[in-house]
Amino acid sequence: MKAYRVQGLSCSNCAAKFERNVKELPGVQDAKINFGAAKIYVNGDTTVEDLEKAGAFENLKIREEREKKIERPPFWKQKENISVYISALLVLLSWGLRTQYSEEHIIPTVGYAAAILIGGYSLFIKGVKNLSRLNFDMNTLMTIAIIGAAILGEWGEGATVVILFAISEALERYSMDKARQSIESLMDIAPDEAFVRRNGKELVIRVEDIQIGDTMIVKPGQKLAMDGIVTKGISTLNQAAITGESIPVTKTVEDEVFAGTLNEEGLLEVKVTKRVEDTTLSKIIHLVEEAQAERAPSQAFVDKFAKHYTPAIVIIALLIAIIPPLLFSADWSEWVYEGLAVLVVGCPCALVVSTPIAIVTAIGNAARKGVLIKGGIHLEEAGALKAIAFDKTGTLTKGIPTVTNIVTFGGKEVELLAMTAAIENGSKHPLATSIVREAEKKDINFGSIQVDNFQSITGKGVKAVVNNEIYYAGSPALFKELHQTIEKRIDIQIKKLQTEGKTVMILGTANEIQMLIAVADEIRESSKEVIRSLNNLGINTVMLTGDNQETANTIGKQVGVTSIEANLLPEGKLNFIKRLRNAHNSVAMVGDGVNDAPALAASTIGVAMGSAGTDTALETADIALMSDDLNKLPYTINLSRKALQIIKQNITFSLAIKLLALLLVVPGWLTLWIAIFADMGATLLVTLNSLRLLRVKE
Repeated sequence: MKAYRVQGLSCSNCAAKFERNVKELPGVQDAKINFGAAKIYVNGDTTVEDLEKAGAFENLKIREEREKKIERPPFWKQKENISVYISALLVLLSWGLRTQYSEEHIIPTVGYAAAILIGGYSLFIKGVKNLSRLNFDMNTLMTIAIIGAAILGEWGEGATVVILFAISEALERYSMDKARQSIESLMDIAPDEAFVRRNGKELVIRVEDIQIGDTMIVKPGQKLAMDGIVTKGISTLNQAAITGESIPVTKTVEDEVFAGTLNEEGLLEVKVTKRVEDTTLSKIIHLVEEAQAERAPSQAFVDKFAKHYTPAIVIIALLIAIIPPLLFSADWSEWVYEGLAVLVVGCPCALVVSTPIAIVTAIGNAARKGVLIKGGIHLEEAGALKAIAFDKTGTLTKGIPTVTNIVTFGGKEVELLAMTAAIENGSKHPLATSIVREAEKKDINFGSIQVDNFQSITGKGVKAVVNNEIYYAGSPALFKELHQTIEKRIDIQIKKLQTEGKTVMILGTANEIQMLIAVADEIRESSKEVIRSLNNLGINTVMLTGDNQETANTIGKQVGVTSIEANLLPEGKLNFIKRLRNAHNSVAMVGDGVNDAPALAASTIGVAMGSAGTDTALETADIALMSDDLNKLPYTINLSRKALQIIKQNITFSLAIKLLALLLVVPGWLTLWIAIFADMGATLLVTLNSLRLLRVKE
């Protein structure tokens, strides 16, 4: 499917109609609209001109996905609003003429009629077409009401209703554009062209024509146009656009860099590693836009409710118009007028926009701060979280363990460390890597040691044959299985190191323990503050780790989590998340998006840490924190709760104001004036209320 961007799409009904029109175009097999992102996906052959004809009923402007936004004139100069100004002027003149002529005089009546025709022309066209198809949307309801007002001689009120409705639609257009700006602006982050060296020549090339393997030359003060690897130079890059990090990051040879980041100091040469459509920035924009197409539970409720609500309003209005005159000999004109007012007040505008505009605004705000929320459903669920489980390594800690203590028993430290490094060199486990790094740091030559029959013992360690003898390197639990008991003096040493928050690894054979290696992982600076903030929000925080209980308790107490679960294998983490969901119903798991995939999948919301450039994390997580910054988590919870609160306020308010207006029918006080003000006021207020989500800060 080919994607196109749509400008001027302000209501979901218009979006649905545009989708239907596009599906009917010659050469088009299928089409799918994304109202939140203002995009349409077309399967088949068509042109921008044909698509604009399909959207001519709403004067929609179409452009290809990567084409820059068509600059529109300022809101007050837009063509759609000029007819509103003329109509408003005619109404004011007609009001003035009423003082010189009577209410029924032809001159003010002609003025009102002209205002209705000029301001409501497009409304009537849509309304009459819909009426002929028995499609009762807001255009149909307004058309019936205005024509009815004219028949009853209420020309002034009919003209005022037209103007106020047009103003309401204009404000709705403006607010939807405003809400989408946070996503649209992401498209402007990366430049359209770059200075590239190709085949020994240096030239400026558009990003669409840049190939993998080309070398970008990025000067200080320039933004990177593509993702790549630094091949020459050193500089600091401002990655705020991608990760939300406010502090620039130093990049040098072999470091990965991203499109849209700002080169602040040095000259960099960057080898391009991805095409423009595959850059991290492009994926962020795509994921955010797709997220807006995912309907939140509250939006699904509103859409289902509105489907039955509008026909019900038509029936209620008809009954109000005919029952009092037929059964109680009431005045026909008075009750037909009340019925028309009910049609106007029953317009579902406020209700229909109450949820999508809040979701679009919240997801856009989060994206600009380095948090990807992949759908309205995840936005709502984040606001309802009762517990959050954190993987310890790489999440609450930096994930780079270092050797802190080495204790030998009857052997030379250098020889034993060399043997351990040789064995662990075959493992990719972070603890194994820390031992290899320690040996390299001490210039110990372990590469010459012959290691045979290397075998991993899941969750416990490794074993291998060295010098014709089987050696084991692993946890104390592994050696308790091998030796049944651990010698008391060694056990005391192990427990002492563990109470200091260190992970102890043992080297030995099936008969003896030869060396202890203590490894510690540094806690992130932000962990304590983030956990404290989450606990203050009433969320239970749990730390999950494969470490022993003593080490886990030490680190858990330091960061301040509510509870600690230690000695967990991947399957144990998965089972614990399931138990946690049974206890709290709504649970998040925070991990790296790869190693903790089963636990992330089992949680209500999977949150991936440090996802910039990590395709797996971007694809598997429900929420992705683009930087390694846990501080984004309390912000995300606050934003989600605020969004939930605003959505509930919008739905409640839009229904309450209509119910209140409908109650005015009983004493016969409902007028077209009150009806349109109720409808327009509700739409404007839910819109402005939703835009408050743009102001939610970290």
